[in-house]
Amino acid sequence: MVKLSIEVDEAEFDRNIDAAFRKIAREVRLPGFRPGKAPRRILEARIGIDAALGQALQDAIPEYLGKAVREHNIDLIAQPNVTLLNNNDPVTEENPTPAPFEYPVKFEATCEVRPEIQVPGYAGLRVELVNPSLSDEELDEAISTERRRFGTLVDVDRAAEVGDNVVIDLVGTRNGEPVPGLNVDEWTYEVGRGWVAPGFDDQLTGAKKGDSLTFTAVPNGTEEEADFAITVNRVQTLEIPELTNEWVAENIADADTIDEWKTSLRARYEEMRMNQMRRTVVDRLTDELEKLVEIEAPEAMVNNDLQARVQNTLQQFQAQGIALDQWLSATGQDADSFIAGMKTQSEKAVKVDLALRAVASAEGIEVSDADLEAEFEQIGVRVGEKTAKVRRAYEQNDAVADLVAQMRKSQALEWLLHNVTFVDQNGEVLSTDTVLGEHDHDHDHDGHDHD
Repeated sequence: MVKLSIEVDEAEFDRNIDAAFRKIAREVRLPGFRPGKAPRRILEARIGIDAALGQALQDAIPEYLGKAVREHNIDLIAQPNVTLLNNNDPVTEENPTPAPFEYPVKFEATCEVRPEIQVPGYAGLRVELVNPSLSDEELDEAISTERRRFGTLVDVDRAAEVGDNVVIDLVGTRNGEPVPGLNVDEWTYEVGRGWVAPGFDDQLTGAKKGDSLTFTAVPNGTEEEADFAITVNRVQTLEIPELTNEWVAENIADADTIDEWKTSLRARYEEMRMNQMRRTVVDRLTDELEKLVEIEAPEAMVNNDLQARVQNTLQQFQAQGIALDQWLSATGQDADSFIAGMKTQSEKAVKVDLALRAVASAEGIEVSDADLEAEFEQIGVRVGEKTAKVRRAYEQNDAVADLVAQMRKSQALEWLLHNVTFVDQNGEVLSTDTVLGEHDHDHDHDGHDHD
């Protein structure tokens, strides 16, 4: 917490009173003057100084507070608590002649500021990623998965086992009324998937063609029991073709032999896993970085991030024509659990914000004027505006310091990406070049500025 004590002398504050009278003049009708044209001396004689004084204080305090915040480089994270120290008692029946307003104007602002922390051990972080290389066992599993795509379902005259498919007529009711999504004929379902309800697959295991099953269970994503009635029409198993060079040549587009297919499949799966690894590297790194932050995330920062996060999500839903209540129902959530999940993300985002600023300070990372100008130029390209206009917009909105902070955090993240140790699930060190490749990292940490 930081306390600012601010004084404004009478001569400087008088121009604020002038501005207040001009504002009041637009609202007051005086004979002989057009709206907004009555001079201050006429208004002051007619309505007194108190109204203008109150308006001037209301308008001027944020102005002077903003100047003080910029002058002292105060990194606010919440709305300051302002206390006016001057005698400004209003005119009342009990107090018809209060003491005159005292100059200079004095007020205090209690400001909650972003904490500056240290994160010892950041350079020695070990970040675990899934190794993109396939083991022989994983390659065999991939081949099995691919071969299943070419399999054929055939009827069998035996009890259903896990992994078999059953063709069933399904009726689900609750209090005699059909449950949406649980009434279907000739539905092919793989036993063991666990898609419908706890115990549903257990009921089907051991069932034969022609069996009728009735039981009660709680459908997935709901809280109330439903009555199930199932007729088993067929039990089927998946017949997978034998793996031969002839079968490969006939069915696989980019291979003529088993060995060629294995080589091609390994390359494709490893490329997929490499891309997946690179998409997760920033999240995994920031997960580890968050653990080094020993303080609790300041509630004001968490609330600011959470508010922006919820608003962005609602806007995305609205743009896609999705109703929030329907989405919550479909995903088995309520509003409280939805917000709680987002708050967890916000708490991480805030800690990562503090940690990256700490790394930037520890490593002496600074943003040069040339860096800032290049950033303005890049923003201009993205939004289709000239660099000078972009720079002016940031300056007029006092947003340059925030932009510089974001750039320092991005550079700190880049430093970490090239200096931490990446390991796979077995603890083997992964090459940084392999992990990063030419991947364009997302340095905005979920797309939010953590201010």
